[in-house]
Amino acid sequence: MQEIGIELRPRAPFDFGQSLAFLDGFPLMRGDTEIADGVLTRAVIVGGETVVFRVESHGAIDAPLLKATLDAERPITGAVREAAQDRIAFFLSIADDLVPFYKVGQKDAAFAPVIEHLYGYHQAKFLTPFDNAAWAILSQRTPMAAARKTWDALIERYGSHLIVGGRTYRAFPSAERLATVSPDDLLAILPNLRKAPYLHAAARAFDDVDETWLRTAPYDDVRAWLLRIPGIGDWSATFVLTRALGRMERHAGEEALLRAAAKVYGHAAATPGGLNALAERYDQYRGYWAHYLRAY
Repeated sequence: MQEIGIELRPRAPFDFGQSLAFLDGFPLMRGDTEIADGVLTRAVIVGGETVVFRVESHGAIDAPLLKATLDAERPITGAVREAAQDRIAFFLSIADDLVPFYKVGQKDAAFAPVIEHLYGYHQAKFLTPFDNAAWAILSQRTPMAAARKTWDALIERYGSHLIVGGRTYRAFPSAERLATVSPDDLLAILPNLRKAPYLHAAARAFDDVDETWLRTAPYDDVRAWLLRIPGIGDWSATFVLTRALGRMERHAGEEALLRAAAKVYGHAAATPGGLNALAERYDQYRGYWAHYLRAY
């Protein structure tokens, strides 16, 4: 077992406590993410290695500093260290610039209290884009508990684990791993004639794509790529673009967002048309606006 330390410097304002609060309330994170005494601990597969990372804040909201430790069974190479550091930084959205978003939001009388409540919260994403796509497929027209049971079964069968400090941390299987599994074998876990091939197709697609391209290519190009994956429709594509890739240029107008908007703006404004009108003022930050509404 090897352990090394790294430092991450988020763009201010950054409140790690807000990140922890959001993750602690996200049902999919429970069980495989430990949050205790201001420390976040989780496992992830990077560069083919299972790494357990622990992150805690050593700075202030306006002068943020995160310190992390990485644990792995084998010596951590420079490539694995860099990949793990990038994954943690992107997962916690530490490079996001909230200042322009806040400037607009603080002029929105109804929304200003939302910013005050969540001040310094950078979106905590799905750990990997494939994790998000897999969850989108598993949870389609499926109760949350049933989808979570399948998620756990996939981890047990095809994921990985590492014991650190006497606790076992599990990582969801990578796209590379599930791409090698036949749809027929997946049917043993996903007794759904459509979802098994959908998950396999998503694994193959994400295994073949460059994640940097997903993060930086024109929004419409990435969206078109996602929509070519069987089982990924309009809502799922926007879900992955926002919650895994941090593409905040647009928002999804799902029912949950309408309910969240009604609490802030009133029921008269919480219609699809009204929602679009409200979002327009936020321009490239409309995804952040929608995410804040749901996290509020």
